[in-house]
Amino acid sequence: MHHTHMNKRNFQRELEGIIAEQQQRHNVPRLLLHSCCAPCSSYVLEYLNRFFSITVFYYNPNIHPESEYSRRVAEIQRLIATQPAVHPVSFIEGDFNPGAFHSAIAGHESDREGGGRCFICYRLRLREAARVAQEGQFDYFTTTLTISPLKNAPMLNQIGEELSQEFGVEFLPSDFKKKGGYLRSIELSRLYELYRQDYCGCVYSLRRDMEMKKKEGNMQRQEDETTQAEDTGAQEYTTATTQISDRK
Repeated sequence: MHHTHMNKRNFQRELEGIIAEQQQRHNVPRLLLHSCCAPCSSYVLEYLNRFFSITVFYYNPNIHPESEYSRRVAEIQRLIATQPAVHPVSFIEGDFNPGAFHSAIAGHESDREGGGRCFICYRLRLREAARVAQEGQFDYFTTTLTISPLKNAPMLNQIGEELSQEFGVEFLPSDFKKKGGYLRSIELSRLYELYRQDYCGCVYSLRRDMEMKKKEGNMQRQEDETTQAEDTGAQEYTTATTQISDRK
């Protein structure tokens, strides 16, 4: 019931309203932007750095393995250094504490991708962003996660707003995939030759990605085998009909 109400909200329009209001006041509010990865951040930074003084906060203890985590951190820092910005963008790296992720999602290991486990993970990362935003006296905090068509934007906004109440920092509503945001992030990723990972981050999403690839591989093999069988069948048929016509 509550979720249907959440779905009716237009978060992009709400964000535009806040931006317009701040522009009228000639304000450049300070925004703590939780970043999941460089590709997702590319469009969000391009869009928001005209209106906000942004600090990118990279806190993702869900990422597995650690080499993947390091690669993503390096990539977001490279993006910030390369991408032109109206207002300079700063960077804070959070703690890489996979233990926090595993204890938070205990009992939800076998949840489907995009289900309960993911919501716990959203909250874990957004809670730390809200805490850092409060500590740093930022005007707003938000996350790049809503740019992904695979992420639940109403749930991310709901969690952000609950944490906003708890920590006393405004949550900036968003649905960054709207207005061509997701497509623009793909263009920018190509432009800056960003590393685009093919799984969300945690060991469970990695497993799922591997299973999907295996399934796709199997389907491709089956297709190849079918094509081969069809070709063989066609050849056998041609041979048989040729023999029949030869006999005539």
